Amino acid sequence: MFTLCHAQERQLTNNTNLTEERIQLQISNTNLTIERDQLQTRNTNLTRERDQLQTRNTDLTRERDQLQLRNTDLTRERDQLQIRNTDLTRERDQLQIRNTGLTNERDWLSSNNLVLIKQRDQLNKEKNELLKSLSEKDGWTYYKSNLYLLSSEMMSWTESRRYCTERGADLIIINNREEQNFVIWKMSADVRVWIGLNDIDVENMWKWVDGSTLTTSFWASNEPTGQRRENCALTLGLGWADYPCNDYFQCICEKRILN
Repeated sequence: MFTLCHAQERQLTNNTNLTEERIQLQISNTNLTIERDQLQTRNTNLTRERDQLQTRNTDLTRERDQLQLRNTDLTRERDQLQIRNTDLTRERDQLQIRNTGLTNERDWLSSNNLVLIKQRDQLNKEKNELLKSLSEKDGWTYYKSNLYLLSSEMMSWTESRRYCTERGADLIIINNREEQNFVIWKMSADVRVWIGLNDIDVENMWKWVDGSTLTTSFWASNEPTGQRRENCALTLGLGWADYPCNDYFQCICEKRILN
């Protein structure tokens, strides 16, 4: 009886221990299950993060490659610009040297030009005085660096021109109003004199003795008339007129002096 009770007690104790162990195992299992779930969640999060990092890494790798290409292009461009800058610097230096030389040359030429102008003016003054002095001895009149001679003889237009050329001149060519006034007031007054103008070759196409076509004219009223083969021009107080070339008048010779 005692032995049986003792065995039962031992059985109960063992059973209690097993129950407690079962409970602890259940608790441990629950904890492990929770930990497993947490680890699975953690693993899922880590997997997602890994995928995001892989994607980011791919993007960064692509961006890096693009930046490397851009860096290569910029490096090449920089090297080209440095070469261009070197060339431009060399060209600038050469231009500065050239500019300095040209500036010095300009200054020298300006200074020399002033000297030459003074010399020219002095020579012109001396020349004009000499020409004026010489012209007065031979009947020539000096005006605006040219010499003019009013003939005392009456001749045809052709003979008048020969008269002038024999004296190293030609019949006068009147270029402007100032010269026309000089001829009227200083040379011929009311005298009719031949000038170096004619339309012998083509009617109404008036030309000067140097072959140039008439552009500025000082015809008198209703002139030229073109009557009686009036192909040669003379000047009188009222202006120019056309007359037959064989008529006899005085003439004005003009000797052009090179300035």
